[in-house]
Amino acid sequence: MAGATGRMGSTLIREAVARGYRVVGAVAAKEDPNIGRTLRESGVCDLDVKIVDPAGIPEAVREADVYVSFTTPEAEVVNLPVVADLGKKIVMGTTGFTNEQMRRIVEAVSGKVPAVFSPNFAIGVNILFRLLRLMKIFPEGYDFSIVEIHHSGKRDAPSGTAKRMGEIISEARGYSTVSYGREGISVRKPGELEILAVRAGGVPGIHEIIVAGPYEMIRIEHTAFSRSVFAQGALYAVSWVYKQEKPGIYTMDDVLGWG
Repeated sequence: MAGATGRMGSTLIREAVARGYRVVGAVAAKEDPNIGRTLRESGVCDLDVKIVDPAGIPEAVREADVYVSFTTPEAEVVNLPVVADLGKKIVMGTTGFTNEQMRRIVEAVSGKVPAVFSPNFAIGVNILFRLLRLMKIFPEGYDFSIVEIHHSGKRDAPSGTAKRMGEIISEARGYSTVSYGREGISVRKPGELEILAVRAGGVPGIHEIIVAGPYEMIRIEHTAFSRSVFAQGALYAVSWVYKQEKPGIYTMDDVLGWG
């Protein structure tokens, strides 16, 4: 597990242990104060697995079948090629990549090992992704907006999930531009999708799609009660990718049998 002491990583480790998975390695950022401690000593879970910095990835993954990572784009660009070269399968949920960062990762990983990349591992969100593809049936005159809310410590905005929703809606509706907020005189333009981000408190994640026509409005919302919902989906991905032999980048559509 990379990002082992973070919000998502520590949740995933606890869920993995509770579900009978064997956690054999833990990686954290070089500056993390828990480097050199065990998961038990750091308060993550009741395991004597040592937490290492990225230089210790070969040691951390030695006994691993799957490398799971929720870190930062900067860390993934460096670490994932190392993991792929070691022949370890990958599940990665980090968001906030630039196009160039993602290109480099895909190039380094896709021809070497099976890997599942997803901006959101919640089952409900991935079902929502599929529902959004039906939005093309709305006639002209209906506007689409996305509002996402996350905890105040989330680094990237809008969220990777909101970006993916925007991509699906834009493809279905033919949107060509995106507005990320309004101030002053700012009339909505034709062909414009709205994506609005809110950062507040400890919210794990809320995503709302608003579809408004001249005389009606539909609001579809997914609310995560706990980060455990993301861990649940990531562990489904772990079990799925463990069985795959063909190298390549897969999605939750593949994991859930929709690919």
